[in-house]
Amino acid sequence: LARIQTDSVVMMLRELYPHLRFEIVAMSTTGDKILDTALSKIGEKSLFTKELENALERNEVDLVVHSLKDLPTSLPPGFTIGAVCKRENPLDAVVFHPKNCGKTLSLLPEKSVIGTSSLRRAAQLKKKFPHLEFRDIRGNLNTRLKKLDEKEDFSAIVLAAAGLKRMGWENRIGQLLGPEDCLYAVGQGALAVEVRAKDQEILNMVSALHDADTVLCCIAERAFMKRLEGGCSVPVAVNTLLKDGQLYLTGAVYSLDGSDSLKETMQTSVTYPHQNEDGPNDDVQHVGITAKNVPGQAQEAAENLGVELASLLLSKGAKHILSVARQLNDA
Repeated sequence: LARIQTDSVVMMLRELYPHLRFEIVAMSTTGDKILDTALSKIGEKSLFTKELENALERNEVDLVVHSLKDLPTSLPPGFTIGAVCKRENPLDAVVFHPKNCGKTLSLLPEKSVIGTSSLRRAAQLKKKFPHLEFRDIRGNLNTRLKKLDEKEDFSAIVLAAAGLKRMGWENRIGQLLGPEDCLYAVGQGALAVEVRAKDQEILNMVSALHDADTVLCCIAERAFMKRLEGGCSVPVAVNTLLKDGQLYLTGAVYSLDGSDSLKETMQTSVTYPHQNEDGPNDDVQHVGITAKNVPGQAQEAAENLGVELASLLLSKGAKHILSVARQLNDA
């Protein structure tokens, strides 16, 4: 999947800059190597990014393609997200074992086992489908689908629809989980291109890939997550909608078993003209994203929306829910 995502970004860049030559360097990361432990238990913020950032820092590569949801809300100094590409479907999808073909989660027999490596998915689905059991499943998409199909351990697994679609396996999606069933992860479905913050040439080059709507939605989501100090090890979920110049953000936090939760929605206007903001504030980062071609005031409004929504949840007791979830997960 990582390779397909990188190829798609390089294809877009080649179309924009036919005179440039792009060389793809494949690398594997800590997150790719530790496959017998739940992501939330490894406790490493930069699980899928550290090795890649080291290569970026040493000028061995000039840009790195990530799934935006893998990137921490604060990047190490010297790095920035120079492009956020148009978002693929951000929803979660259920892939069923061949014997359960045609079913939905609510129709699965009592005590059916569902595989997911995400605390966020498990927390929401446990509450919605109390008759099901949830168990960890790790590995890349290929590995997880293989585990599902070839063994009888799982009745179904939950994955991001975007990954399945990019792999060309959309036909495996048995059920799409809408916001009423399962809010998605911050940044899910969007690709991010990380670059050196001071490398103006590369920054200018990749900024043509920014999708303005996706940028604003993801800034709001990342600001929400950052204010909550959430990460892999706590169930935080979002849903964003940009319509008629209004940005709507729904955010929620959950206890590990989903019994305790807080959910709210807020909105803000993001219709601002594009001003040429030359000068020192030219490269302002919003939660790690530098988007020169998206109006600065709109980015600010999106970031404030995320912060305000998180503050509202914190005022209602989100900190307690999250710290209990973190302690239980660590235990």
